[in-house]
Amino acid sequence: MLTLRRGEQLRARLNAACRRYLSVKAEPKAVAVADAEYTAEPEYPVIRDLSYKSRKLQTAAEWHEQIRQLPTVEEKMIKVNMPRYYGYKVVDLNDNKIPYNALPLTQHYTRTVLEELPTPQAKTEDKKDDLDATVKMARDDIIEALEYAHDVYKHQLQLMATPPDAVKREQQLTQIIVELVNRSALQVLSADYGHLNEVEIDYNPRHEAFWAVGGVDPPKNVVKSKEGRPWQKDDAHDSCDRLVQYTGQPYLALRHRHQLPTWKSPEESENLTLAQQLPRFKIDARTLGYSTKYQHAVNVPGYWPSANAPNFGMLSFQSRAHLQLRPKSCGERDDLEALHALAIQSSYAWLLAQANYHGFNTYNEVTYPWNTQTVITNGREWSFYEYQLNTLLVHGAYVDTNPRVNFCRGTAPQPLYAEISTEGKCVDFNDNTLRQLLELYIRAPSIQRTADELLPYVGGPALRRAADYENAEQREFLEHTFKHLASKRPRHLELPEVYMWEKIYKIDNKTRALEARRRFFERDINPWRRTLDQHDKVYVPKAERPGGRKNREGRFKKTYYP
Repeated sequence: MLTLRRGEQLRARLNAACRRYLSVKAEPKAVAVADAEYTAEPEYPVIRDLSYKSRKLQTAAEWHEQIRQLPTVEEKMIKVNMPRYYGYKVVDLNDNKIPYNALPLTQHYTRTVLEELPTPQAKTEDKKDDLDATVKMARDDIIEALEYAHDVYKHQLQLMATPPDAVKREQQLTQIIVELVNRSALQVLSADYGHLNEVEIDYNPRHEAFWAVGGVDPPKNVVKSKEGRPWQKDDAHDSCDRLVQYTGQPYLALRHRHQLPTWKSPEESENLTLAQQLPRFKIDARTLGYSTKYQHAVNVPGYWPSANAPNFGMLSFQSRAHLQLRPKSCGERDDLEALHALAIQSSYAWLLAQANYHGFNTYNEVTYPWNTQTVITNGREWSFYEYQLNTLLVHGAYVDTNPRVNFCRGTAPQPLYAEISTEGKCVDFNDNTLRQLLELYIRAPSIQRTADELLPYVGGPALRRAADYENAEQREFLEHTFKHLASKRPRHLELPEVYMWEKIYKIDNKTRALEARRRFFERDINPWRRTLDQHDKVYVPKAERPGGRKNREGRFKKTYYP
């Protein structure tokens, strides 16, 4: 009876509150609100779409927001990898292989508009005399560097037991030429251009980037899986996201503590019409010859996260030795498009990895543009490119709705010299090619931003890197986990495998009904659903436990997964 009376009292109070709520007049200005619990206008909760597709989108949006809210760069990258213990299935983009007709796929995957690079005379007409004087001053040093590079390489070939193949031979010679030309250019220009004294030089750095691309047709197994589920049957043929991992190693890269100036205005960068005119490569990338692999998401721009390092890429030198592996039937036009594709994907990946160290990623948009310059060369032929990164959102519905686009402008290959004669002299040196090369060095990084502008999604001044945590155990855990993921080492236990006899006798045909069910597929365990934190913790011996030998709560080391 006491419970019944209490329920009646609650019901009476609720009815009274409803009557007071409904008695509010229509005009909010004439209402005198006596209590902060009530409002002049009714406030209704948000009506959510409870369909399966909407709930999946809402879950993804919440995950992206969780990544954005994390305070440090390392935690953000660990959070991206949390859903997969064994890594993601990614499309393998690299600088060693550019298949036939790769430019449309590259433009779609990076949301990039390709333009032609203006000539130095058109861009610097007022300073043409100064540029010509600089070229004249650097000409002899560059020629001497080229001749010396060939002599050094000829000496190296004599010391080799077995001569390398054509690709390796071109890479070795180009490496020597690029290093000597870069050293000569810095020596000549540093006195007049002070920013060159502050650059950081990376030799054969590691450039890797991870991102998600939308607007791709689903694979057959995904379609078949969705068609077998009533709640997903209608969406079986909808486009899906593909994950991409770029891996590259340029000959040389220059970094500076300031950003390069932009050459596209915000109005030009936000053009939905231009974005909708970009090529759409919806079919699987494997149809072109790209491969797929399983690995964790990795973003490395050639250095580890640091508050004091020069964090902005100024110039990188890429290899074009992969053109020797392409069939001659591809033709000169497709070889040129292959160079454009390499410039786009290498520039986009390098800038994405740099932006990742500032708190941005493929799910959290950049708040300011990023610029870099790229050179593709074999020592004799040189191609020059400029790239401006305006957006990272290329996944899901952003493929059709994102108004921002990225821009790349470049040139066709130009010879720096014709050949090196038998006497070791440079023949038919091209001053125009040298002029364009020196212009990339002369362009000074001039954009300076405050810490709040540079790192809007990273914690405050006291907490931006894992090294900023006061807890030593937490610092070590985050640092170790971040670098272990970046190392791409395989797990000590391989991914469980379904053997062929099990596929035949246990899955397709139920012929072993009396056998004990111990395998993962017999126990409804999906190995790909295993998250990054699902593993045995490190045991702490009794003598090393902080609370004493009898502290059972301290048997295992703490984990600090985001």
